[in-house]
Amino acid sequence: MNATPAKPASEHLNDPVLTFARGDVTTLPQTLTVAQALEAIRNRGVGEKVVYFYVVDAAQRLVGVVPTRRLLTARLDQELGNLMIRRVIAIPHTATVLEACELFTLHKFFAFPVIDEERRVVGVVDVGLFTDEVFDIAEREQMDGVFEAIGFRVSQVRDASPLRAFRFRFPWLLTTIVSGTFCAFLAKLYELTLARSLVLAFFLTMILGLGESVGIQSMTVTIQALRAQPPTLRWFWRALRRETATSLLLGAACGLLVGLTVWLLRGTERSAFVIGASVLLSLGTACLGGLSVPALLHALKLDPKIAAGPVTLALADIFTLLFYFNIARCFLPQ
Repeated sequence: MNATPAKPASEHLNDPVLTFARGDVTTLPQTLTVAQALEAIRNRGVGEKVVYFYVVDAAQRLVGVVPTRRLLTARLDQELGNLMIRRVIAIPHTATVLEACELFTLHKFFAFPVIDEERRVVGVVDVGLFTDEVFDIAEREQMDGVFEAIGFRVSQVRDASPLRAFRFRFPWLLTTIVSGTFCAFLAKLYELTLARSLVLAFFLTMILGLGESVGIQSMTVTIQALRAQPPTLRWFWRALRRETATSLLLGAACGLLVGLTVWLLRGTERSAFVIGASVLLSLGTACLGGLSVPALLHALKLDPKIAAGPVTLALADIFTLLFYFNIARCFLPQ
């Protein structure tokens, strides 16, 4: 199956930074005093987001920068040439957006001047460009993670034909169909238990939802951990101990809350115990499944981000029903 190459997280990172530069940059001659500079600023006006004032020589070449705070607190008779910071980090007008973002990361300034070949200021880019790009990338990665959890990458189906999108998406829906059919078969096997204890049907959807939610949470944490280090047996046992403790706490808390709800609604201790115990066991199994499935897929050289979601959800549903119906058959009156 031919794979469509993934597009970059932000499609314009390679565009010229000059495209995003503001033209309302304020430049001041280095021979001006602070008083003259303030008067010139009042007469000329300033841009929308002025943070720094850039100082130029007689040929309009960039020679320094004066932060706003320094200009406002300096003596009025002091020349800008003596007040300015001479070491100016500027962005060439041929730079890309990606290169500009790298400068914001390295130097932590609020803005950078954009200069031409003769060091003349042709614009300014502020930190808003960097934050916009970072949030854009983070949002796209988050959306990719959501779709990967349900079985496919956005890049695989973006702009794809209906047939190609079908080929990517349908195999993972088959997992849901198979698991759903198996769950229906289990419900058929325990039909008599359901018929005699209708309270089980009332809380069945919630029990399944809790198991799926916890399984996906555990799977997401595991996939993030697998990005940072390869899975080893030592790592797995350490993660297993952590997930076991977490699952017990989650299961006990949710089981107690659900059991109390059942008892208040139905007034029967047995039903409350059965449903609460089922929540405890199903959440514990879901946590362990969320850890084990991605780790196993990674060990088999498969992509855990794509396959783990459907498999984890299927296992969570199946084990939840097994615990639910068997505990009910053992403890509820037949």
